[in-house]
Amino acid sequence: MLRIAVVGSGPSGVYTAQGLVEQSTVAGVRVDVLDRLPCPYGLVRYGVAPDHEKIKSLQNNLRTVLEDDRVRFLGHVEVGPGGVPPELLLRLYHAVVYCVGAKTDRHLGIPGEELPGSFSATEFVSWYSAHPDADPNGFALGARSAVVIGAGNVAVDVARMLARGADELRPTDVPHAALGALAVSRVREVHMAARRGPSQARFTTKELRELGALPGADVTVAEDELTLDPDFADPAALPAPVRRNVEVLRGWVGRPPRPAARLLRLRFYLRPVEILARAGRVGAVRFERTAPDGSGGVVGTGVYEEIDAQLVLRAVGYRGMPPDGLPFDPVSGTVPHAAGRVLRAGAPSPGEYVAGWIKRGPTGVIGTNRPCAKETVASLLQDAPRLALRQVPSEPLDAMRELGLHPVTWQGWLAIERAEAELGRSLGRHSVKIADWAGLLSAAAPRQG
Repeated sequence: MLRIAVVGSGPSGVYTAQGLVEQSTVAGVRVDVLDRLPCPYGLVRYGVAPDHEKIKSLQNNLRTVLEDDRVRFLGHVEVGPGGVPPELLLRLYHAVVYCVGAKTDRHLGIPGEELPGSFSATEFVSWYSAHPDADPNGFALGARSAVVIGAGNVAVDVARMLARGADELRPTDVPHAALGALAVSRVREVHMAARRGPSQARFTTKELRELGALPGADVTVAEDELTLDPDFADPAALPAPVRRNVEVLRGWVGRPPRPAARLLRLRFYLRPVEILARAGRVGAVRFERTAPDGSGGVVGTGVYEEIDAQLVLRAVGYRGMPPDGLPFDPVSGTVPHAAGRVLRAGAPSPGEYVAGWIKRGPTGVIGTNRPCAKETVASLLQDAPRLALRQVPSEPLDAMRELGLHPVTWQGWLAIERAEAELGRSLGRHSVKIADWAGLLSAAAPRQG
C-alpha cells in the first residue's frame, strides 16, 4: 500500500487526491487529505462570495473525490507547531503533498494603511464567509463611503457585497451576524480604484456584469478615464475577454443613477499614495493620477485627488507564507520545486511535493489547479516505486491521536453540514454557516470515529 498525505483540502489538494487515486498504477494507494480547519473545500467555502451559487456548487465535485473509498478527509489537523511536525508527517506517510495556498495578502506600503477602518479584502471575505478565524463582529459598516483598491475579481466581489441589500443575501449561507451588519449598513457609495486602465484590469466579464445587475445599486464610469486607455479607441483589436470588459464599461458611461440607489463608481488610473486620518481613523484616500507609459505600465502625473471614505479594503493580491519545515523563496512567495518535487539545496527532497498556489504563486482561476496538480501527481507516481520501499505505520491516525489531536473525519463534516442546515431552519433561512471554532467542533463531535 502507498500512503500519501495531502495537506490542504481546497481545489488544489482535492484535485491532487483525485489524480493520485485515478492515475496510480499502485492498487493499494490511499490518500489522507489533511486540513487545519474542520471543514473541507478551502477557498471554495471560505473565499467565494455567498451570492455566487454556481461557483460554490463546485463543492459537489470536490465532495465526490473526498467520498472516494481511497480518500479520507481529516480536518482540524495542523501541520506544524501545535500539531503534527512536518518531519513526523513524512515518517507517517510515503509522501506528503503540500497544497497550502497563499495565506496572507499583499500590502500597499503607504502611510495610513494600518488606521482603524483600513482592512485587507481577505479579512472582509473571511468575515462574510464565516471563516472561524474571523471576528464575527469585525465589520460594523457604519461608513457611508468605501474605497476598494484593486481591479480583480476579489475587488469586484467585495464591492458587490457592500452594494447588495440584506434581502438579496438572506437566501444565501452568509453568517447571521454578517447578514445583520449588512442589513443596517450605511454604505451609500463604493469606489473601486485601479492604478492602470480598463484593458489591464483582471476581473472577468461575468463578474463585471453582475455589478450592473444589482437591484439596489447603480454603476458609473468616467468616460475620460476610459478614453485615456490607448486600447479603448480600438477595442476590436483586443483579446475577446478584454474587449467584452471594455464594451460593458462603455455601456455604463453617463448612466444616471437612481436617487435611492447605492452608487458604485469604477475608477481607473488612480494610484493610492496615502490613507488620511480623520478623528483617529480612516477619513479619505489620497490618490495620484497615473497615465499610460506606452509599454503597458503607468507613470505618475503629479496630479492628486482625494476620495472621502470611512472604510478601505485593499484587494491587491495574495502572498504565500513559509510552510513550517519547508524551504521558501521570499521573492516569489513559493516553495522551490521541480515539476512539483520540493527542492532542498537544489536537489529533490524524497517524499516532499507541492501543488497549487504555494507551488506556482497566487495565479489563475479554480480550474488552473487541475493541470498544476496533474504535473505534481505525475512526478510523485514516477517516484512511487522508490517511495513504497519506506516503512510507514499502518494507521497514521493513531500517531495523530497520541499527539493529543482530535481530527474531524468525513462523518464529522457531514454532522457540521446538518447543524448548519438546522441553524438555517431555526432562523427562517436556508443553511447558514457556523462562524466559530467552538460551534464547528461541537457540531462535529457527536459523529467522530
